[in-house]
Amino acid sequence: MQKAFDQEGYFIVRSLLGAEEMQALGSAIDRDEGIRAHAFDIGDGEGRSSKLSLWSHPGSDVTGMLARCEKVAGTMEKVLGGEVYHYHTKLMMKEARTGGSHVWHQDYGYWYKNGCLFPDMGSVFIAIDKTDKENGCLQVIRGSHKLGRIEHIMVGGQTGADVARIEEAKKVLELVYVELDPGDALFFHANVLHKSDRNDSDRRRWVFIISYNRASNNPFKKHHHPCYTPLHKVPNSAILECKNIDDITGKDFMDPSTDETIKPEKK
Repeated sequence: MQKAFDQEGYFIVRSLLGAEEMQALGSAIDRDEGIRAHAFDIGDGEGRSSKLSLWSHPGSDVTGMLARCEKVAGTMEKVLGGEVYHYHTKLMMKEARTGGSHVWHQDYGYWYKNGCLFPDMGSVFIAIDKTDKENGCLQVIRGSHKLGRIEHIMVGGQTGADVARIEEAKKVLELVYVELDPGDALFFHANVLHKSDRNDSDRRRWVFIISYNRASNNPFKKHHHPCYTPLHKVPNSAILECKNIDDITGKDFMDPSTDETIKPEKK
């Protein structure tokens, strides 16, 4: 995993979450209230949108245990080479027939603007539904983290990487469609170029994404995501042992109007 992360910028762990863990996660997010009540629309500049709910702190519910457990946070600490803290978690909901696309970008392309000096950051992308080409799965450019940070601009309601540079990168690096079954996870570096197409299928495509920052990379300015906050890791067993299904206390959900890197859809 370390070699893949260093050389290719990512690796996939199949069945990171088992059936019972996925059921527990589903109970926490598949409700109109709670986490989903804080969702907002992100446009793709082509008339479509996806829903996003984003929070700064893990909290003490099932989703918090997932973000703090050893096989997620502990693995990210190992591949990033040091202590990490929770930067944010988001539930991305791309609905059937209506879900919008996401343009090519690097996460560090906009985290850079938040005052993070180094790209010592990464995310864990967990499939809630089956994700494939048909319903707009994630696409990555293998090894693109070695390009360094690419300039980003606003594209529709999103922050996207320089298109001309993307096209040149695709000539020399491989484009990979990340097809996942529920419970599979992609661990990837903050400079990996990635995108997703719109969902034209009859199936929804929901994903759960947990992002981390190295403790040594504490942002030099306050912004809409947290500065260094110690992460209290828990054993993997805490996911199933957690009885807090709908307690969202302390998560600090993001108000999209405070984020300079996205433009929420106006109703």
